[in-house]
Amino acid sequence: MKTITPCLWFNNEAEEAAKYYVSLFPDSKIIETVPYISETPSDKPIGSVMLVNFELNGQPYTALNGGPLFKLNEAISFQVFCKDQAEIDRYWEKLSAVKESEQCGWCKDKFGVSWQIIPENIEKLIKSEAGIKLFMGMHKIDIEALKKIYEEK
Repeated sequence: MKTITPCLWFNNEAEEAAKYYVSLFPDSKIIETVPYISETPSDKPIGSVMLVNFELNGQPYTALNGGPLFKLNEAISFQVFCKDQAEIDRYWEKLSAVKESEQCGWCKDKFGVSWQIIPENIEKLIKSEAGIKLFMGMHKIDIEALKKIYEEK
């Protein structure tokens, strides 16, 4: 049985985005780049990149240069569960490009893809009302501040 593979629709940035994401995550690679061919119904030039199949942390993804018809939005986001603050800080620095999209560990990258950069134990840290309230006011997650609230309850 094949796995479920998310397909991200870009205008023309599929290859650039895939290469960028592969550079950020361990156990990641470009699998295949597929060009537009003459039989493909598109206004894209023959030979230009149509699809990029890649893996992030071993999870398969496809990036499609589908044109301007559809736009990425926050209705879909990818959760990155981080082991510590250093990992949160590293991913946040590389993936947060739209400051007005930041809240509760969510950010949007330069390609319009939404990410949740959160600690792997987030459910434990926000079990109290005080934890939820603090979390809801954060942009980038501060693990120590959440731990302090958790330990006070």
